Amino acid sequence: MIYPNRPQSAADVARHYDELDVPYRRIWGEHVHHGYWRTGRESAAEAAEALVRLVAARLAPEPGQRAVDIGCGYGATAGWLAEHRGLEVTGFTLSQAQAAVGRTRPGFTCRVRDWLDNGLPDAAFERAYAIESSEHMVDKARFFSEARRVLKPGGRFVVCAWLEGDGTPPWQVRHLLEPICREGRLPSMGSRSDYEALAAAAGFRLLGYDDISREVRRTWTICLSRLAGRLLTDREVRRLALSRATQSRDFILSLPRLILALRGGAMRYGVFVWERP
Repeated sequence: MIYPNRPQSAADVARHYDELDVPYRRIWGEHVHHGYWRTGRESAAEAAEALVRLVAARLAPEPGQRAVDIGCGYGATAGWLAEHRGLEVTGFTLSQAQAAVGRTRPGFTCRVRDWLDNGLPDAAFERAYAIESSEHMVDKARFFSEARRVLKPGGRFVVCAWLEGDGTPPWQVRHLLEPICREGRLPSMGSRSDYEALAAAAGFRLLGYDDISREVRRTWTICLSRLAGRLLTDREVRRLALSRATQSRDFILSLPRLILALRGGAMRYGVFVWERP
């Protein structure tokens, strides 16, 4: 498990997404996650939706089932699942800015609350998923135990996660992964084996795992290019990036680190599928 040299809290995560609400939406859009290039010919918007379709396929839901979106962002994935798969989705975010958008989507209930203290009843959902939000959890063991608690027996849990690569040398940890955790407000970054051990301890049974690092890594090259353009043309994005009052502006430094980490193997992108027995 990789930990930043400056501890990150849930409040830090909330501030990050509230402060950078404008750049996130203008540079990438309302899907606050990687794109998935299956053929390499997809547009960025098509690739972002392709990742949602991949999660939907792994969830294998039935219309009318209840799902929980852990770290729902702007609710774009939840809205898609409600429209295309007939799910009733309850989502959790720490960001007031994200919730303001999420609450406009039909078939979706958005709550501003820490997942680690979610207040949901036991065994209330058939499906759960977390797309690039487990990294922001201060207590990853509780992240898994809460997911198991709220799922019904036989329920599925899909997690898309940024992961530490196998055998990452110390220099890559020091210059890539640790700064990514600090600048991206990640309390920790686990490996595939860390996640599988934590999920097993919580009582999950692993159904499958896919490493799609190669298929998602184009995301950050596009984001860096778009950011450069916005800095020249968008006064509000430029103000946020240059103002010392913006506490999260150091995330800009992580964009080139993410490109290098994914291309060099220091960081992997994994898709897990678990079942509550």
